[in-house]
Amino acid sequence: MTSDVFIPLQAIKGRGVAHRQPHRFERDQRAAFDDGWGTLDAAASAEAAPPATEVTWEDCRSAITRNTSPDIGFNLGLNPYRGCEHGCIYCYARPSHSYLSLSPGLDFETKIIAKRGIADVLRRELLRPRHVPEMIAIGTVTDAYQPIERELRLTRSVLEVLAQAQHPLALVTKGSGVERDLDLLGPLGQQGLAAVYVTLTTLDAQLARRLEPRAAAPHRRLRTIRALAEAGVPTGVSVSPQIPFINDDMEQVLAAAYEAGARRAFYQVLRLPWELAPMFRQWLALHVPDRAGRVMARVQDLHGGQDYDADFATRMKGQGVWAELLRQRFAKACARLGLNAERAPLDSSRFDPAALRSGQAPAAQRELF
Repeated sequence: MTSDVFIPLQAIKGRGVAHRQPHRFERDQRAAFDDGWGTLDAAASAEAAPPATEVTWEDCRSAITRNTSPDIGFNLGLNPYRGCEHGCIYCYARPSHSYLSLSPGLDFETKIIAKRGIADVLRRELLRPRHVPEMIAIGTVTDAYQPIERELRLTRSVLEVLAQAQHPLALVTKGSGVERDLDLLGPLGQQGLAAVYVTLTTLDAQLARRLEPRAAAPHRRLRTIRALAEAGVPTGVSVSPQIPFINDDMEQVLAAAYEAGARRAFYQVLRLPWELAPMFRQWLALHVPDRAGRVMARVQDLHGGQDYDADFATRMKGQGVWAELLRQRFAKACARLGLNAERAPLDSSRFDPAALRSGQAPAAQRELF
């Protein structure tokens, strides 16, 4: 009779996961084997070296993606990168790396795919006669301001095209690098053409470092909210994901974001599709073993007894008693603070494709300078 062999894992500094999670399309399965020479003990005690980030270019074939999910509040999206160096353990986009035959674990946060020529492709798509201008949501899958953006500037190139065309856009980010582009976002925001949401999961810096190891610190994200609001950009905060018994300071986060200048807010509950569920369980065992069982029990309560339920009607906000409790907490905090009191839609009427052809900023934009 044989027993399973388990190699205890250590958290890797600066990374969200501790191993290369196999993806669901792999044919070969690997397991630990005790060869009698103490190699398992050595593996358990060895200090894990943080793997370096690798960037691979792919030629961009399409810039704008189209969303048909009824529970998502936008139709058009754009993501300059595949994978995300922020390494958030809870990221629902991790399983998308499986389609590239890469691990949703360490590969997702260390093997980043950059879309070469995305700005030129976007320009061509905006010039198509059938393009109907409506808000393009940027960075909703992987963060458009992850650290590599400082060097590659793909997001910057996309914003330049959208600003030239006076096309409405919305951004979601954890990266303070968005402040670099205030020269573009400020005028767009003042004209009702841009909005930015900053994700602020918790005010607890130590917890944030474990959940989101390479994202900006909470106090730095509050400073970003303030900078955006002062520049005239309609600014909001995402207090997502809500993880039972982990980030339990929703009300404090909303209050801090409002004080910094946010006037809009939204939240989602933790979602654990595909390979993300075992990775998150591993994170719990490494960082909060004393309450790992309680956390997963409540997560399953939110998803009808499963780790994740993909039903469009409930996947974002959850279901049951815990979902209702979160809904009430969020609604009461927003009402008390005045968040979401006014929510003007972005302006699609200014779209000027002729400016893309001429290479000149539209007259309405030139008047701001």
